[in-house]
Amino acid sequence: LYKMTSNGSFSGTLHNYAGKLVAFEYAATEKGETGQNVLIFIGGLGDGLLTVPYSTRLARQLPPTWSLVQVHLSSSYRSWGISSLGKDVEEISQCIDYLRNTAGKSGKIVLMGHSTGCQDVMHYLVGPGQENRAHIDGGIMQASISDRQAMEIHLTEKQRSNANKVAAEWVAAGREEDVLSAATTLGFFDAPISARRWLSLASPNHDGEDDYFSSDLSDEQYQKSFGSLPKGSKLCILYSGSDEFVPEHVDKKALVDKWIGIVKRGSGEVDEKNSGVVEGATHDLKNNPKESDSVRRTSTSTFKDNIQSHQDGDSTKIFCRRQARPAHIYGQSSDAASVN
Repeated sequence: LYKMTSNGSFSGTLHNYAGKLVAFEYAATEKGETGQNVLIFIGGLGDGLLTVPYSTRLARQLPPTWSLVQVHLSSSYRSWGISSLGKDVEEISQCIDYLRNTAGKSGKIVLMGHSTGCQDVMHYLVGPGQENRAHIDGGIMQASISDRQAMEIHLTEKQRSNANKVAAEWVAAGREEDVLSAATTLGFFDAPISARRWLSLASPNHDGEDDYFSSDLSDEQYQKSFGSLPKGSKLCILYSGSDEFVPEHVDKKALVDKWIGIVKRGSGEVDEKNSGVVEGATHDLKNNPKESDSVRRTSTSTFKDNIQSHQDGDSTKIFCRRQARPAHIYGQSSDAASVN
């Protein structure tokens, strides 16, 4: 389930940015040089270093002044179920601090979220403590779906209700960090998951920490996220038009248009030109016949119009897509090591 789907070796630098945490920076050129501007790539549930095969293609298509840095978090691989968005963004902050102050990156920094990485991007920008986090120059969210609504496709209402009931009882009893049994979760996530994290993703009260993107949230809730973006961190929203984990009742275009409208009414910035529904794109673009068209869509926004005045002839465009989720759903320290 968590095996790599691509083969090969990759040149770059492995940074030990904090404790046992590392980040892999792809070499930007054949000579092994790296750019001063950084795109920090955040994978989804079950992802880790090099598990999202398109990241290599993305790294190779960035302008030469940019580097792609894939961050490894303590929630990577199978540990996300006992972690949290708060812990993720704390570690992302550590990575940014390292890149700025130890690795010497003096240019722009953009966060790109894939799958649950989209929740990390939003939480970094608007979650508790955001005023104390380092400024970033932009955020990209692709296939920013709702975990709670995705469950509607695979679990019956009775199954969801039972799992939510057990999780809520455990939290009330002070057992929020205890791991739910597979009998309770029905193996929906192929990883250990605590009662707290289950409700963060699936709370029937629509108040879970992870629940940023459900279509049934109130405008007031969206105002606290999309409507509260900090100035100078432009957001690009790329929603897969054929995402297999979005229920049919969700109007994708209307949802994205609502998010864009709320950003515009707030203090933040949104890239209206490039944000929107990417027609024909599946959740992770697997077997997507129009992948090449999708792959050209993003950096017009992120690396040219929004973030950097970079001219390179054909205005390289790159699409950021999310890795498939696990199971039957979305199925240096101060030193750095060179990796070839």
